[in-house]
Amino acid sequence: MSPVPKATSQSQTSAWGRWFLPVLSLWLASALSILLPLLFGLVPWNGLGVPAQVSALASVLLVPVLLHAAGSLVRQQRRDRLEASTTARLMDAILNATNVWLWAVGTDGRFTFSSPASRELFGYEPSDLVGRPCSLIIDLSDLKTARKPEAGAGPEGLILPARHRDGQRRSVEVVGWRRADVEGRGTGFQGIARPPADFAVQRPADQTIAARLDRLIATRALITAFQPICHLGTGEVIGAEALTRFVSSPGRSPDRWFDDADSIRRGVELELLALETALIAAADLPDHLYIAVNLSPSACLELKLSDIVEKSSLTPQRIVVELTERTAVADYVRLAAALAPLRSAGLRIAIDDVGAGFSSMRHILKLNPELIKLDRAIIAGIDNDPKQSALCTAMLGFSSQIGADLIAEGIETPAELTALTDLGVKTGQGYLLGRPSVLSADWSHWRRRNRPSPSGDAESYVT
Repeated sequence: MSPVPKATSQSQTSAWGRWFLPVLSLWLASALSILLPLLFGLVPWNGLGVPAQVSALASVLLVPVLLHAAGSLVRQQRRDRLEASTTARLMDAILNATNVWLWAVGTDGRFTFSSPASRELFGYEPSDLVGRPCSLIIDLSDLKTARKPEAGAGPEGLILPARHRDGQRRSVEVVGWRRADVEGRGTGFQGIARPPADFAVQRPADQTIAARLDRLIATRALITAFQPICHLGTGEVIGAEALTRFVSSPGRSPDRWFDDADSIRRGVELELLALETALIAAADLPDHLYIAVNLSPSACLELKLSDIVEKSSLTPQRIVVELTERTAVADYVRLAAALAPLRSAGLRIAIDDVGAGFSSMRHILKLNPELIKLDRAIIAGIDNDPKQSALCTAMLGFSSQIGADLIAEGIETPAELTALTDLGVKTGQGYLLGRPSVLSADWSHWRRRNRPSPSGDAESYVT
């Protein structure tokens, strides 16, 4: 039965219960004050100067009146309980028959009510949601980019991306309003949500992107290239970064694919598919290598992430999540909590593109990563720029202080490699050390150490 009518019927019953006993007790006391003296041949209320005729008349009239009133009260309670029960069953039938989700949240942002439509929309039972934060379904950061539908939602309606229990994002049309108590104090929010009435409200360009993305996902037309991450002193390959490549038509760069998916709020869905693909391909890599995969903060919040890692043939100790800046982090506490179970199992966090993005240093301070990756913008020409060398030296000291390993990205010339090695950088990647490859035959060579020759070609030798 739905919590809303149940609460209503309970409040009505408890209200009658609070008044019934005091009133009935008062009536019985009044009746006994007349009847008991009469039983002993006394005049009721005599001490109060009430004439005997009046008390006798009261004894005749008051007792039947009180008994009738008590009976009426009992019958009224019975009718109210029956009406509340009928209303509750009717409301429950209505809530189960509609695909409109009724919700309410308290001032702490936690659900206080959920109708049964949450099963169809998000895969959660109402009892799964009550008491849990609303961010489980909708990220508050998404409110900044929410858009109004062209029709069908009213002046307060918004189209928002919502998170299904399976980790996928689905658009919903949301209408909400503020709740207040009788004194006007805010007690939270309530509203409705439903699937957009007509997906034709999307722009034609959005429909084209959605159709293209659906074909890609249905055919899984993407593969993974791995680029080696090397120890700069020995040339030994110690890890590999997974880079997604798309083989479907039309030909588009990986960034374009992800940008298009983000534009229709399906970027996380594509990221998780790329992650699954990368971890499957990584099974063919040498066992001693760790695998670095790129994920946005939003993807790290998905419940499906843990399932993908657990089902992988790789142990969590071999997986490094490189946090990208595709989306800003709205809540670092929540992001850290979402990653905590995986990190406890051995998964490591790397902050990508440090020195290029607006929030990479904030990521470091808030998330305490195990690896820090210096962006190519700092590495390019570091052999000729004292300021870049000074910044790299500072980052070496900083990373050492917080217990993180520093990785130089985008090493392309022997001079850059020499400068970094002289500064004390121990790990790096780039075209000089090895290009991304989709061929397992190339990956097999990473069982050997690879040291670049002065000409830039890789000179291999067996460990």
